[in-house]
Amino acid sequence: MSPGVSEEAGQTARSFIEVMKTQPATLAMILSNVAMLIFIFYALHAGAQFRDSMIKTNFEQQIRMAELLSKCVVPDKP
Repeated sequence: MSPGVSEEAGQTARSFIEVMKTQPATLAMILSNVAMLIFIFYALHAGAQFRDSMIKTNFEQQIRMAELLSKCVVPDKP
């Protein structure tokens, strides 16, 4: 009889935990890499939101500037 998928997954998880018990530096490195990925994702997401708000503000200012300039009267040269 061959072992099932759940038995194989359980055996793999047990062997992974045993390896992590013998080498805690590897576990610390894995955790720090995961934390770094989460931080980078958060920083990029926040940067994208800031960039979107800046672009929106820039377009609004351009529209207001165009409205103001359209109200200006340019005198004819004599």
